[in-house]
Order: sequence, then C-alpha cells, then structure tokens
Amino acid sequence: MKRRVLCNIVLCLLLSVAVYAQDTVLVANVDTTAVSTDTVAAPSAKPRKPKKQIYNGTTVKLDIASPIVVPAISSWLIQHYEVAVNVRLAQRYYPTLELGYSGGKTGQGDSITYVGHGGFFRAGCDINPLKKHPESPHAMLIGVRLGAAAQGSDQKNSASGETLHGVTGDCWGEIVAGCQVEICEVGKTAFYMGWMGRFKCLFTRKGQTLYIPGYGFRDTIGWGVSYHLGWRF
Repeated sequence: MKRRVLCNIVLCLLLSVAVYAQDTVLVANVDTTAVSTDTVAAPSAKPRKPKKQIYNGTTVKLDIASPIVVPAISSWLIQHYEVAVNVRLAQRYYPTLELGYSGGKTGQGDSITYVGHGGFFRAGCDINPLKKHPESPHAMLIGVRLGAAAQGSDQKNSASGETLHGVTGDCWGEIVAGCQVEICEVGKTAFYMGWMGRFKCLFTRKGQTLYIPGYGFRDTIGWGVSYHLGWRF
C-alpha cells in the first residue's frame, strides 16, 4: 500500500515536470507571458519586441495631372512633366526626390513674346502622421521640399523688336500634403495612386525669367497639385 502511494507521488512529480517543460517551450515559441492552465504555471518572461525593419520599399511615381491641368488653366502654352522617387524608412518616413522638365510660351497676340524651358528638381522628406497601424501600405503624407531649376529663355518685344536671351537659375521651398494608396499587390511589388498639394515660396528675386520650371509663374507665393501613378518595388 505504501509502495503504491509512493509510486503515485513520484508519477505526479514526473508529470508536473513534464507539464512545466512543455509550458516553457510554448512560452519561448510564442514569445508571451501567458501561463499554463494546469496547476503548475510557467515563470513569467518579458516579451521580446520585434525588430523594426528600416527599409520598406521604393516607389517610383509619374505625375499625370500636370501635363493636362496646367495647360488647361493657363493662357500660356505650358509643358510640364515630372517623376518622383520615394523610399519608405521605418514604416513612417519617406525621403523623396522629384525630377522634371517644364516650359512656357506666351499666347499669340501678346505684345511681348516669351519662350522659356528647362529642368528642375525637388528634394525633401515626407512623414506619415498617423500613429495607428504605421505598417499599413496606405499613408497620409506631410513634408517639405527644396526646389531648384535652370532654364534658358527668349523674351522679344514686338514693338521695339528687342530680344533678350538669358540663362538663369532659381530656387524655392515648398510645404506639401497628400496621400498615396495601394491599389493592388503583385507578388512583392504593388501599384499605387495618390495626390499631393503644394504651397510654394520663391527664394530668388533676380532675373528676367517669367516662368520657372517646376515652380510656375514668377510670383512670390504659388501653389500646385499633382496626381500620380506609382509602382513600389
């Protein structure tokens, strides 16, 4: 009788050790502090925070609105084309580079004929201000840009016949806000659409250029809107 009781006690101890070992393995695998539902609980362990991935993809975007909207709302003959590349870092930050070509020409019948064209770039960074679910592929974007352009121009006065030729450079700053939304995912890549509004402030004041590539007409304050299609790699 005593031997049977002793065997039962030893068996219970062995089962308790087995349950303890099993619970410890489960806690290590799922990385939680949950305890076993049995009478013997595993000691609590601090959960391990997952490592944040720094690089989260590169998106190349093409502005499809400016080549249509800018000429439609202006009395000038305007050409404007641009592409942008942004890199997503730490799920929230988007360093951005924008490159393009733009040109403007006065309409027929103007007393002063102006033709100018050139290239431009903008560089800056956007941030996604939404704190919940930063891992989402969709993003609100708020950021800043520093832009610069170099252009050649010809300005002719039809009354005097005088023509001015010039090559100038300009720079400006922008505050931008918009969004980019993932439309569909193909393997490890994805198709995006989005828009961006721009508030611009011109830094340069010299020169005869009337239309600045990437900025617009030579006003102190300007604005713009772009609508883009993009592909993330």
